[in-house]
Amino acid sequence: MKLTVNGEEIDSRAKTVQELLLELGVKPGAVAVEVNLKIIKRAEHPAYPLSDGDTVEIVSFVGGG
Repeated sequence: MKLTVNGEEIDSRAKTVQELLLELGVKPGAVAVEVNLKIIKRAEHPAYPLSDGDTVEIVSFVGGG
């Protein structure tokens, strides 16, 4: 299916947010995920479904000071 991830269109086999993060090599605990302008809670990642045409934003947390 086609997804837009952080502004870039990609082809993905992921059916859930968690599968997408694994596919992209992203550590799930260190990011916030938004699907179609809705923030997805970390506990929902394993079951939250993705559909063809979804827009996903993945934001990494950066520490420092």
